[in-house]
Order: sequence, then C-alpha cells, then structure tokens
Amino acid sequence: MKRPLRISLVVGEASGDELGADLMTALKARHSGPIEFSGLGGKAMRAAGLDPLFDIEEIAVMGISAVVGRLPNILKRINQTAQTIIDERPDVLFIIDSPDFTHRVAKKVRAVLPDLLVINYICPSVWAWRPSRAKKMTSYVDHVLAILPFEPDALERLEGPPATFVGHPLGEHALAPRPIPKKGERRTLLVLPGSRSGEVKRLLPAFKETIDVLSKRRSDFDIIIPAVEHQEGAIRQHVKDWAVKPQVVTGNSAKKTAFASAHAALTASGTVCLELTMAGVPAVSTYRLDPMARQMRPLIKAWSANLPNLILDYPAVPEFFDEFVRPNILARHLDRLLDGTPERKAQTQACLSVQKIMQETNDRPAAEKAIDVLEDFLIDKIK
Repeated sequence: MKRPLRISLVVGEASGDELGADLMTALKARHSGPIEFSGLGGKAMRAAGLDPLFDIEEIAVMGISAVVGRLPNILKRINQTAQTIIDERPDVLFIIDSPDFTHRVAKKVRAVLPDLLVINYICPSVWAWRPSRAKKMTSYVDHVLAILPFEPDALERLEGPPATFVGHPLGEHALAPRPIPKKGERRTLLVLPGSRSGEVKRLLPAFKETIDVLSKRRSDFDIIIPAVEHQEGAIRQHVKDWAVKPQVVTGNSAKKTAFASAHAALTASGTVCLELTMAGVPAVSTYRLDPMARQMRPLIKAWSANLPNLILDYPAVPEFFDEFVRPNILARHLDRLLDGTPERKAQTQACLSVQKIMQETNDRPAAEKAIDVLEDFLIDKIK
C-alpha cells in the first residue's frame, strides 16, 4: 500500500483557520490515497481532520506589549511546533498567515530539514512595512500563495520568493450594496472591534463614544456586532450601557447574515475591511496600536492599511489611526454613509470595483489553485 501523503500545516490565529480548512478539503478531494495531517490550527481545521497541538488562542496575540507579556509561552510553543514537524518528516509544510509565529517555526524546521518543501499561504505585508523581510524569506520559503493581486509583483520587486496569485476566498462571494431604506425606515450598522483582546480593549471605548454622538444626530439605526466566540463575553459586558443597545451575534452563519443586511460599518482595520467591501458594505476603518508598537510607526511604508484602498490604489475607505480615532469625526462619517449621499455612492462604487478585480481570476476556488501549485512540486505524490 502506498504510504500516506504527509501534510503539516501551521496556523497562528482564526483568520487563517478557514483557509487551512479549505486547503485540507481540497487536498482530500484531489489526492486519491490516504493523507496524514499534522500541525496547528483552529476549529475549522479540526473539523477538517487536524488534531492540533494546542489551542491557537494561546498565541493569537497582537501588539508588542501583549507579545512581550506572553513571550515565554510563545517561544515554548514555537519550539514545540517546530520539533513536532521535524519528527513527522512531512512531504510539505504550509505556513498560513501569522508570520511572527509561523515563519519562526519554518526557520527552525528548515534548519534541520533543508530539503523540506515550505509553502507560505498568505503573503506577509512586506509591501507595507519591514520590506527587508521579503529577501530573508527566500532562505526558508520555497513559494508564496498570494491572496491579493499586487503581491507577486511586490515580492519580485523586493527580491522575495516566487509567488502565485491564487485569489482570495472572499472573491468567491460578493454581494451588491443594499439600497438605503426610505425615510423613517431602520438602517443596520455593523460594529466590528476586532478579534484580538488587545484591539477590542483599545477600540471599544472610542466606538461607544462614536455611537453616543451618532445617536444624538439620528435614531433610525440598529447595531449588530458579529463577535468571535472568545471575545463575546468581554464585548457583551462593554456594550451593556451603550446609547443604542447592540445585538451581539457569534458564528459564521450569523456573521454572514449580518453582513448581508448591513448598510454601513464601523470597523477595526484588517481583513474584515475586505470582507465588508465584498459584502457591499461601506465602512469607516480604525486602528489603535499599543503604546510600544506606536513607536515603530516610522517603519510602516504603505500609504494605507486598508486592503480595498491598496487594491484600488486610492483612498476609497476612510481610515483613522491612533490619536485620529475621534468619535466626533467617526460619527459624522457614519452619518453620511447611512443616507444616500455622494460619500455613500462613492464607496458603494468602490465596493463594486474591488469585487470586479477580486473576481477577475476567480474561475476556481483559491484552495484548488493552491493545490495546483503544490502539484508542480509534488507531481509524483499528488494524483
């Protein structure tokens, strides 16, 4: 009997978990023989057949201050994950997102297994900050699976590993912007403070003040907060005295329903901005760095941190950082997005433009294209 195909995957947080699960599902569909999965993932990857080494919530931290606080445990988990992969001797290692964790694992594995194929799914934002990372990646990454159309060219310009644009899973699902309800009818506003405890704590107070200001300007809107499960309790505790009581929902199905009904959003910066754009939801994007990370702002090279803006190469989605996260400004932007204003029209048109770009090469799911790349390396093992 032919030996199983051994696949190791390392995911550091929830944002990469669905990608990892899609990849596992596509591999099982493409490969006729048995597959053994090992490594690290979340709930979706567990459901797809992975027995993760530990709960990824242990390492899903953001901000230098938070990382420093958990550094001993994070280093321990990096070493544990790397050693497990070394012991497994897989045919390929996929590192997915979370470069501060996954790339450190890959470096340790490559030092012991120099011939192991290492594929990086989701390009680190080397085009935004610390561009020197791109060239360093060539020592431990063989190929990058890019989910944004401009990333292969950026990696080539920065002398990084070869890359293939496989498309973004979000490109498989697009919704037209909702028409604004008639005067007197209710609007739906999404509030998205992020998935990590640090960003939730830093943004929710400003979001509360923003809603206070907005509720004094108008009363025709309802709020939905799609929360990740591990933040639900903290969010419910924080919003109990908001001027407009939000409906807090969890789970992927509830999130999709909320996105499909929304007219505007107040959101943390991140992948969720692209999710909103693909769902046709105009938004205001915000972010607050932790105090230590704020000292590193001069290292940021990108002109925007918002993915739709980078894809379009112009500031379609307003974004506010650190001291510029001011409730009076945010509320006035949201007020305009909840009516049929020129600002809303411009953003809804931007949503359609991004959707078109993301769907231009969307002939097949991103995970299937990722397997095409893998087949080029392991043609004798994937049949």
